[in-house]
Amino acid sequence: MNLKGKRVLVCGAGGFIGGHLVRSLLASGAASVRAVDVKPKSEWHQVFADAENLVMDLSEKQNCIAAAKGNAVVFQLAADMGGMGFIENNRALCMLNVLVNTHMLLAARDCAVERFFYSSSACVYNTEKQRSTFAAPLREEDAYPAMPEDGYGWEKLFSERMCRHFEEDFGLKCRVARYHNVYGPMGTWCGGREKAPAAICRKVIEAKLSGKHEIEIWGDGSQTRSFMYIDDCIFGTRLLTESAVSEPLNLGSSELVTIDQLVTLVEDLVGIRLKRRHNLRAPKGVNGRNSDNARIQQELGWQPSISLREGMARTLNWIEDEMTHGSRVHGSVGLKERYAIV
Repeated sequence: MNLKGKRVLVCGAGGFIGGHLVRSLLASGAASVRAVDVKPKSEWHQVFADAENLVMDLSEKQNCIAAAKGNAVVFQLAADMGGMGFIENNRALCMLNVLVNTHMLLAARDCAVERFFYSSSACVYNTEKQRSTFAAPLREEDAYPAMPEDGYGWEKLFSERMCRHFEEDFGLKCRVARYHNVYGPMGTWCGGREKAPAAICRKVIEAKLSGKHEIEIWGDGSQTRSFMYIDDCIFGTRLLTESAVSEPLNLGSSELVTIDQLVTLVEDLVGIRLKRRHNLRAPKGVNGRNSDNARIQQELGWQPSISLREGMARTLNWIEDEMTHGSRVHGSVGLKERYAIV
């Protein structure tokens, strides 16, 4: 399938990844893009005049039908989610995302959608395989036997199975990507839903601006992760959607770092050294997680390639500009009001 010339629906278009996806689809010749999100448009990360922008609650089945009608391709990214601090403290809200996924699958089936993309997560993987900080990279088959991240991970894994069975039983062609820690410009960087790269950029910049050269780090800093830059995420999402691969694929970088190393990287970019306070009571997730990219290379002949240093430099520049000159913050209040930065 080629997305060029197709009528496309992006669910969760007001979010970080969704906004970048809408931009990419518009730029590459989609016949039309319907962008849908539950948030008021004033809170969307990006809004494009060339898209049909609709505020709709996709947990309601009738809204899913209205959104899907007339579209050949559905990208289902809509979810109530955030970083580890959010998902560990809002498990029921994360589980309720199943309403969006189920109703959107039903709507796609009933509206004769040609292809359905679902954004899953590395949180589906068995937590027993992530106890060591330098555990082996996670292969797609490591999701079973199932013991995913409580709440968010269980809902993602269940929805993956829904996609599988909708393809088997109803012929709806589904594509599933397991995202590994996506970051980049235009993402949430404060307010409680931000993820580690944005949070660390913000904290280091705050330390620089305030002159108080210290930083709080969640956990002991030894936990490991890989982080995928948004451009790789969008390219991989489109590549997988257009492919013939029906099984879930990892979509993530294989460049592993500790959280302390991530802090050091941002310190290097800013040109500062900070005193570190490790908060051992804060949410920190599993001890170690990395993406095994053997299958995506085999199936698609590609894997994410933007280095962490390059991606973090772009992200840091954007967040610093938002903190010092930005007029709004996605989903939060402006820092000019919060910190009296002028």
